[in-house]
Amino acid sequence: MFTTSNDMKNTAERFVIAMVIFILATLLIIYNSTSGNGSVNYKGHFVYSVLSPAPANLKKWVTKDGYIPVSGNKTVNLRCGLCALITSSSHLLGSKIGSEIDATECTIRMNDAPTTGYERDVGNKTTLRVVAHSSVYRVMRKPQEFLNRSQETVMIFWGPPQKMQNRRGSTYRLIHRVGSAFPNLSTYIVAPKRMQQFDDLFRRETGRDRKKSHSWLSTGWFTMVIAIELCDSVHVYGMVPPSHCRKPQHKRMPYHYYEPKSPDECMIFIGNERAKKGNHHRFITEKDVFAQWAKLYNIVFTHPSW
Repeated sequence: MFTTSNDMKNTAERFVIAMVIFILATLLIIYNSTSGNGSVNYKGHFVYSVLSPAPANLKKWVTKDGYIPVSGNKTVNLRCGLCALITSSSHLLGSKIGSEIDATECTIRMNDAPTTGYERDVGNKTTLRVVAHSSVYRVMRKPQEFLNRSQETVMIFWGPPQKMQNRRGSTYRLIHRVGSAFPNLSTYIVAPKRMQQFDDLFRRETGRDRKKSHSWLSTGWFTMVIAIELCDSVHVYGMVPPSHCRKPQHKRMPYHYYEPKSPDECMIFIGNERAKKGNHHRFITEKDVFAQWAKLYNIVFTHPSW
C-alpha cells in the first residue's frame, strides 16, 4: 500500500493540531492549579486560597482622616504596647483569666459583649470597643454597661457608608446620641475611604472580592486590623484556629459566652463559609489570614492556643 503526499500532509496537520490542543490543555491545568483567585473545597468547607506575597505593613495604614470623630475634631491617638483582644467566644467561660486581661495595658472588646457578671473570665477593663452598625441598638439598650464607665475611653463604629453618613437615618442618630450623652468617651465612625481599604485588604489577602463573593467582613476583621495598627503586640483571647471546626469531634460551644442558648459556633462558622447565596461572614477564611498575620505582627492566640 502506497502513501500519497496528501495523506502525509493530512497526517502532519492532525499531529500539529493534536499537539496544540495538548499544550493548551496543559497550560490551562497549570493556570487553574496555581491561580491565587481560585477557591477549593476542603472537606465540605468553602475555603479561599491566601495570596502571597506578604501583606502591606498594616501599621503604616493609620491616617488622621480614617476615623471620623462623632463630635469635635479629635483624632484616634491611642497607642499601646501590649493589647488584649477579647473575643465573644464561650471558650472563655471557666478560664479564670479576668485578672490577667485587666492587667494588660490596653483591652479591646467587640460589639455588645458585656463584662458585668463575667469579670472572672473576661475581666472588666475596656480601653477600646469596636462596634458594628447592627449592634448599635443593643449597646444603647444597656448604657450603664457599655457607655458610662470611666475606663472605657474609645468607641469605633463601623458600617456601610450609606448608613453611617445618612444624617436622617436611625443608626446615624443613635451614634451621635452616644457622642453627645457621654462626653467622656471618644467616639468615632470609620470613614468611607477607610471602609474601602478594609475591603481592599480582604481582596489582597484572600484573592476574593468581598462583594462578588457575597461576603460581609466581620467585626473581628475590623478589630484585628485596628489592634495591629494601635498596638505593638496583640494577645487574642478565645478565638479558635481556622482548623478547629474541621475536627470530627469538636465540642459544641455557644457562639457567644453571654448567650448560652446561642447556636453552636462551628455550625455558624461552617454555614457561613459554605454559603454561596446572600451575604455571609467568612469566619474561617478570616482566621486563615489572621494566622498569617500572627507571624508578622506579634499576635498570640490563647484559650485556645494556636
